[in-house]
Amino acid sequence: MSETVLVVDDEADVLDLVVYNLHKAGYKTIAARDGASALLKARDHLPALVVLDLMLPQIEGTDVCKQLKADPKTAHIPIIMLTAKADELDRVVGFELGADDYVPKPFSPRELVLRVKTILRRTQGKAAPAEVLKADGLIVDLAKHEVTVRGKPVDLTATEFKLLATLLERRGRVQSRDRLLTDVWGYEGDIDTRTVDTHMRRLREKLGKASDYIETVRGVGYRFAE
Repeated sequence: MSETVLVVDDEADVLDLVVYNLHKAGYKTIAARDGASALLKARDHLPALVVLDLMLPQIEGTDVCKQLKADPKTAHIPIIMLTAKADELDRVVGFELGADDYVPKPFSPRELVLRVKTILRRTQGKAAPAEVLKADGLIVDLAKHEVTVRGKPVDLTATEFKLLATLLERRGRVQSRDRLLTDVWGYEGDIDTRTVDTHMRRLREKLGKASDYIETVRGVGYRFAE
């Protein structure tokens, strides 16, 4: 059965464009033109993914994202922010609220569909093996999807968790930004590598002193200290 994507945008032409291309790719869609309708439809239909504009009437997209991630019933649903706002601060805010990706307008419908596919493949793939990764006081439980630093829980988004787990599994080995985009995000081709840097900055902030394990290799990427 095809997966359902909730598309939220107050611009009719953009909404129709996204819905059309998702249908061509084999997805079912639900459409909403404002934040209040988006919340209702997300909770009623529990879509596999939400494509969410930031600038919405009634309830802004950031608040929609925040409410969906705060509700246990919808917290697991991945969200792609689709918006005319392209400043780095806006991307950081979106990721901080739990968004999985950020696509600025104007956008390529083909790239948007690619990102939908890769996120769904990543989030709905096989469950991670029952394994616990450790580095001194840092513990990453892959089965429970939990991270603790010296016994204190750390609240990470799904993408931040996979990014940390990938680095920790490959400790001592440098991971280029392009490699991380492929292995963590599932992207291939010409994608803005600043996505990695933005997530890494947020991950380091959440890890506190444990972030010292993550080393920046200038001009290449990142490495978890051996």
